[in-house]
Amino acid sequence: MRYKKIFIVSLIAIATFGLVSFLSDNFMDAQGPVANSIYDFKINSLEGKEIDFTKYKGHKLLIVNTASKCGKTPQYADLEKLHEQYGNKIIVLGFPANNFLWQEPGSNEEIAAFCERNYGVKFQMFEKISVKGKSQHPLYHWLQAKTGEKPDWNFAKYLVNEDGTQVTFFKSSVKPMDSKIISKLD
Repeated sequence: MRYKKIFIVSLIAIATFGLVSFLSDNFMDAQGPVANSIYDFKINSLEGKEIDFTKYKGHKLLIVNTASKCGKTPQYADLEKLHEQYGNKIIVLGFPANNFLWQEPGSNEEIAAFCERNYGVKFQMFEKISVKGKSQHPLYHWLQAKTGEKPDWNFAKYLVNEDGTQVTFFKSSVKPMDSKIISKLD
């Protein structure tokens, strides 16, 4: 009888821990609850300057998790091309992340130098963050909550509409200049 009680108490403890873990992974992040709006965010650029997302009101945003040592790294060139050709219709925002096979090991300074040297990146790049897991940045938690999708690899994309209410997810295999993205710019 004593072992049965210990077993039941153990099952309750395991179930409680599992529920708390599920809730924290799906509804909270390390910094608290999900933001109400994309415009609630203030995130540092690669250079350490705080960027207030209210400056993006009225613009479509393409938010991309990037990496410099990935087979998809050449997408930087297409992101820059999108920025140059459609900059009046969309703002490209890059977020370096080291979540997939440690393919972004560099510091913010190294990432900035890599992007400029290899791809002439002029679109806004932000400090390195985590885009998944327990240390997921609140922005990516918000994007995931809006779409039900998390980055499948480096260079996954979220397209946020002009008023910040609708978000469309594109897997990393969808290139920045793909018609699936371009068709949503008008």
